[in-house]
Amino acid sequence: MKTIKQLVMSATLVTVALGLGGCAGMSAQDKNTAIGAGAGAVVGGVLTGGSAVGTVGGAAVGGVIGNQVKPPK
Repeated sequence: MKTIKQLVMSATLVTVALGLGGCAGMSAQDKNTAIGAGAGAVVGGVLTGGSAVGTVGGAAVGGVIGNQVKPPK
């Protein structure tokens, strides 16, 4: 059982590291879009009780809002 936990933890750490590395070349607007889409998906899923339509709709709306946010200068 301990080896399964170690395998899961290692896989999780590798996934997080690769995910963070993928954001290195993104512009501020791209990052805001991705953050908005992620947050919108979570909120949409929660508000609709885990409905796929609510999650996808929330991600779309969140992505649009995140795309329109202007970073401070």
